[in-house]
Amino acid sequence: MKTLHFLMAGLRPASWTLARRIAFLLLFLGTGLVLVRPCAGAPFEFEETGSLLTGRLGHTATLLPNGKVLVAGGYNGIYLTSAELYDPASGTWTGTGSLGTGRLGHTATLLPNGKVLVAGGYNGLYLTSAELYDPVSGTWTPTASLANERSLHTATLLPNGKVLVAAGYNSVPMTLRSAELYDPANGTWTATGSLVTARFWHTATLLRSGKVLVAGGQFLSGDGVKRAELYDPESGTWTTTGPLPTRSYGHTATLLPDGKVLVAGGTDGYKPLASAALYDPTSGAWTRTRRLAHKRQLHGATLLPNGQVLVEGGCDFDGFHAGGGAELYDPANGTWTATSRMISRRYLHTATLLANGNVLVAGGVDSSGFSLSSAELFSVGLGFGN
Repeated sequence: MKTLHFLMAGLRPASWTLARRIAFLLLFLGTGLVLVRPCAGAPFEFEETGSLLTGRLGHTATLLPNGKVLVAGGYNGIYLTSAELYDPASGTWTGTGSLGTGRLGHTATLLPNGKVLVAGGYNGLYLTSAELYDPVSGTWTPTASLANERSLHTATLLPNGKVLVAAGYNSVPMTLRSAELYDPANGTWTATGSLVTARFWHTATLLRSGKVLVAGGQFLSGDGVKRAELYDPESGTWTTTGPLPTRSYGHTATLLPDGKVLVAGGTDGYKPLASAALYDPTSGAWTRTRRLAHKRQLHGATLLPNGQVLVEGGCDFDGFHAGGGAELYDPANGTWTATSRMISRRYLHTATLLANGNVLVAGGVDSSGFSLSSAELFSVGLGFGN
């Protein structure tokens, strides 16, 4: 139930039927086994690739400078310390050094020096600890701890090389307004301006201007947040900007080539959403764009090399089914089109754009409540391992 509390903290009493379903799910989390083969790079299709060594949900995935993908932490009945590497050239996973602390709901940020910063999360307790992964040695080392324990926060690499960690959830005061900056040069955290609105399960997007857009999230009451705000690294302050058209958390936010931000899906706290909206940094206003074909939250969204956005998977809490469908958003005409279905229905997974333009989808939860070890590739036709 502690993990249930972590995943669904703040839901209104009207949502307890859903909460009981998730509690049941978490009691029986396991590892799905899928036989896989390397992908041949067929265009705009999902194809199997090597399975993770460990089934997991709520993990992080980080593209390293060498083209490999680091997957770290997560949950599959226990809070995982294990980490593994995906090699696009062979389509296989290999183990690498383990985290010092198992964690779920943490963040992972690639630093300018090539190391990966993992911060916060939950493992029965809300965490302040942070660790650094060195791809050269394949090991983790502790770094300075956050000032505030937090999970379901965001971490954004700023143009000055520092990492902005914002908001999140913990035991007291539960929903956070605080923000902190990590400086890789000296391995320390310093406080920066607090957000205008406390929130968790929000999104944070680095804009072309260098400012950070934080949108949506969840209140402690269980309601979705409609408010959005901007962080200015120059002044270290937050200012409000135009509100989202719809209250939302568990959505995705994607920076488009024209500088606008696409927010898609999520939930308002009462129902899953198919809505999508565009943020214009010039005007600070949101406009609705075409709706997704399927309601979804806890899905993935990836900007493809052709400028379109792939949205895949997710969960529709009306029927409590993990989504197997995928859609492509075309910014040129503001429309969504269906693409091939995923091999495995999943949510709480990761989606990572590889150097060859393909998208690696890994782990998550299936519609039966099992943590997944399977992985698949969405191919954009640039060839496997290129």
